[in-house]
Amino acid sequence: RYKSMVTPRRAAVAIACCWIVSFLVGLTPMFGWNNLNKMRRTQELNASHTQFVIKCQFETVISMEYMVYFNFFVWVLPPLVLMLLIYLEVFNLIRKQLNKKVSSSSNDPQKYYGKELKIAKSLALVLFLFALSWLPLHILNCITLFCPSCETPPILTYTAIFLTHGNSAMNPIVYAFKIKKFRTAFLQIWNQYFCCKTNKNTGTTTAELGN
Repeated sequence: RYKSMVTPRRAAVAIACCWIVSFLVGLTPMFGWNNLNKMRRTQELNASHTQFVIKCQFETVISMEYMVYFNFFVWVLPPLVLMLLIYLEVFNLIRKQLNKKVSSSSNDPQKYYGKELKIAKSLALVLFLFALSWLPLHILNCITLFCPSCETPPILTYTAIFLTHGNSAMNPIVYAFKIKKFRTAFLQIWNQYFCCKTNKNTGTTTAELGN
């Protein structure tokens, strides 16, 4: 049912919705959920008449309540748990099909479901890398919010931040090495735009990727 359900229009709408939600969630601090009022109250309590200056550091400007309750507990943790449950169900169904060796549209059910299992493992690896990259920083944010007296070593904070940025570079590599069609397209793009080589089979492979 995949080809009938996932039409180009529905895919475009889903991608657009993801970007819109990402912008709204990411820009929420600019809409007022930040530490500006808190810093102003602190200055007033100290009866300071000096010029109001904001120290441009992440934890100074961004509210930890926003990062933990809204960002982590709403937009990261629930989708992560849901995706984990979905992948577990997918693996369970594929395992059952492989054990039953049920008939399918493919001439070789064992080969068909084995291929599906391989693709599922590749996508599960992407999910694992996402969790590995983002959970450390969110855990540190939880420590900062729920245990203000706890001191986090700077090296842990910098490592967690580095992992979140590195996650964006991991996915193309995983796709390229684990999924053949992505790897073929990646090599063609590399040869065409970086090595100035042309490939006569570009059109054919592009059509295959579209299918």
